[in-house]
Amino acid sequence: MTLKHDIIQLEQVYKSFNSLKVLRGVDLAIRPGEITVILGRSGGGKSVLLKHLLGLMLPDRGQVRVEGQDIGALSESQLFALRQRFGYLFQNGALFDSLSVGENVAFPLREHTNWRRVKIETVVQEKLTQVGLSGIVDKMPGELSGGMRKRVALARALALDPEILLFDEPTTGLDPIMTATIGELIATTVRRLQVTAVIISHDLGLAFSLADTIAFLHRGRIISHTDPESFRQSSLEPIQQFIKGTPDSMENLEASWG
Repeated sequence: MTLKHDIIQLEQVYKSFNSLKVLRGVDLAIRPGEITVILGRSGGGKSVLLKHLLGLMLPDRGQVRVEGQDIGALSESQLFALRQRFGYLFQNGALFDSLSVGENVAFPLREHTNWRRVKIETVVQEKLTQVGLSGIVDKMPGELSGGMRKRVALARALALDPEILLFDEPTTGLDPIMTATIGELIATTVRRLQVTAVIISHDLGLAFSLADTIAFLHRGRIISHTDPESFRQSSLEPIQQFIKGTPDSMENLEASWG
């Protein structure tokens, strides 16, 4: 049972690819203004789950609702409008290498608004300043470090002033210092803009430092959704195995079956 004030609800969401069952009845309620981190082992379906929130994938069974709207029942134009309320930071940043930093951040503004060039340039500068970057609008993505590329991608995700930010493994490929820096930037941005954030990760340090709540995806289901301290103290064996970095005996057995 979900509460009326939840901004996102997933109810009994199933998704398979041919014979591979990835999501096996996901139930999850996300409250507005909070940072929810979805943890789970690599290859466990976290990215698939995240794509359902945007309607990039639709469930085989079950419902995904955003502020009460069933995504699966929306027309293409309604879905297009809904997606403008989201900002999405892809795992690798997904910047256009042939476009400058400024052009990358401006891209969603040119796609979704009819604003004049001067206004777009003003917003681009504003968003880059918000993520701690200024004076680099003319640089190309290839000239940037990994951490700077993540910041530019975040600025682009913020361009349309979204209500909900989705992050797909935002610290992958970064060293520990830059991981902490990006984590702090995400937290600061979410708090300042008072938006809702959903982060998928397998980075425990990031989860414990950022999350208001942690949801754990295990074998296609959310088996725990609680605050970080309760998660850390959980008596559930899969969670303690994940925290301690020990193998899941059943997963090893399934792998050995091929």
